[in-house]
Formats: sequence, C-alpha cells, structure tokens
Amino acid sequence: MNGTKEKGDAEIISLCSLRVGDAAFGMDTQQIHEVLGASVLQPVPLSHDFVGGVIPYRGDVLLVVCTRRLLGLEPLGKVLNLLVLRDEVENELFGLAVDAVDDVLTVDAASFEANPCTLTAAQKAIFAGAYKLRDGVIVRLEPELLRPSRLAEIQFPGLGIRTAAGVA
Repeated sequence: MNGTKEKGDAEIISLCSLRVGDAAFGMDTQQIHEVLGASVLQPVPLSHDFVGGVIPYRGDVLLVVCTRRLLGLEPLGKVLNLLVLRDEVENELFGLAVDAVDDVLTVDAASFEANPCTLTAAQKAIFAGAYKLRDGVIVRLEPELLRPSRLAEIQFPGLGIRTAAGVA
C-alpha cells in the first residue's frame, strides 16, 4: 500500500485531508503529484458534467475533475485548490478541484472500513471506503476511481455524469 509506514505492529498511512462542501475526504499523500493553489479553469464545451475545465500545466493541458459536481453540489465558480494526480494503473495525469486542502493526518490502516451498504451506487463508484477517526470519519479517495477516462464510462443517475444520451 502506498504511503504506509510500520510503527510497532500498526501500519500507519499518511493522508492529505481535503474538504468539499461539509464533507471530509482523505487521499494517500504519495498519490498526490502536486498541490496547486487557486486556478482559473478554461471551460470545455460539450464535456462531461464532472469536468471542471482545463488548465495549462508544465507545457501540457490538464483536464480537471470537479469534485463538487461529482457530489451533486453547485460549483463555486472558482477553484480554491487543485490537486494534480496520477493514476499509476493507467498512467493518466489529471487535476482534482477541491474546496480546501487541510492537514496531513496519520491513520492506522486497521481503522479502514469498506463502503457501507447505505451508499448509493454512484457514491460507491467514487469512494474507496473510510477511516474511523476519534471525532468522525474521513472518506478515502483514490486517483484510479476519479480518473476522467473511468468516470466517462460510469452511467449512474445522480452522479452528474453526462452520457451519450444526455445526463444520467
């Protein structure tokens, strides 16, 4: 598992905590290629609803996934924080727009739980599970579940993903 350390008998994971609306998310710090500040996104006409836009990035164009749209929230009109992620499986580089990048947390791998059965199919498709914390939970996000080419294939209602026939 990426970003893990052995501490005694416990496997410790370093998570970057993220905020989108009122929800708390976490991503393994080793899966984050770079954290950019506020960015101006250029719109992509006729793109999937989850696409927030594109930005120039190191001589290339980076497609940005809008986490607020994935969660059914209204976009803020500006990107407060942008993560640059690389899905190691598909070697796909992309951006993830979030409201805030907070602290780095260390969690015990044993506190991880799979997605509960109460989540919608759309939520199960983009959430990797959750870690129990002393004061709540933090939902784990994985780049491989959020990469644009994968999201374009999903057709769940309420996920805000446009299909060939319109909005699902």
